[in-house]
Amino acid sequence: MDLGLAGCRAAVAASSSGLGLAAARALVNDGVEVAICGRDETRVKAAADELRALGGTVVALVADLGSPDGAIEFVTGAADELGGPIDILVANAGGPPAGTFATTAIDAYRTAFELNVLSTVAMCQQAVPPMQQAGWGRVVAITSIGARQPIGSLAASTVARTGVTGFLKVLAGEVAGDGVTVNSVQPGVHATDRLRRLHPGDLDALRGDVPSGRLGDPDDFGAVVAFLCSRQAGFITGASVPVDGGASRGLQ
Repeated sequence: MDLGLAGCRAAVAASSSGLGLAAARALVNDGVEVAICGRDETRVKAAADELRALGGTVVALVADLGSPDGAIEFVTGAADELGGPIDILVANAGGPPAGTFATTAIDAYRTAFELNVLSTVAMCQQAVPPMQQAGWGRVVAITSIGARQPIGSLAASTVARTGVTGFLKVLAGEVAGDGVTVNSVQPGVHATDRLRRLHPGDLDALRGDVPSGRLGDPDDFGAVVAFLCSRQAGFITGASVPVDGGASRGLQ
């Protein structure tokens, strides 16, 4: 399917590996010019080289999304390097460390809020007004199934992802009339380095909790992100889309 995105400019945050990289790869395959970022210069440059091998225009930026300033600098740098305002923003950030109520300090919640909520707010404040002026734009945030079905072992992440989901819902309503859609994608367990760090040697047990019987493929996830950015998805906004193999059991 032609998603109608050729020539669009995208900023994909936290995209040197994992689901962010998969989203960037899907967009490059659809003809989008992409800016990626990460904190480690070597890793983000390697990721950019991988994406360029697909034949796309890709720029690599070093950015720390742990502060609003770093998030703003990424979007600004992406627009500068790609030669114009961003049409597509994929908001993403690293996940907070594991921890329960009993083991998670108050400062961990503050750090998670800055990383997973304020970074998205800051990126949107920078990227969305030009989209409104242009009459077209896409914001897709990578959050977590924990925003739909809380994960007790990821307390700080669950709280932060839920907060940013609320922000996105408010934003979606405000900018829908300007041709800008705002959605989030909620991954379950996917075969990423973060999952392996959180569950060393225990991936078989995770598969048992997924009705589909397998871990998610990051590239399949990236394809969902790309579709939400497409011309065809213009009537989808304010949605939180689970991509979890059926693991979340609620009706909403």
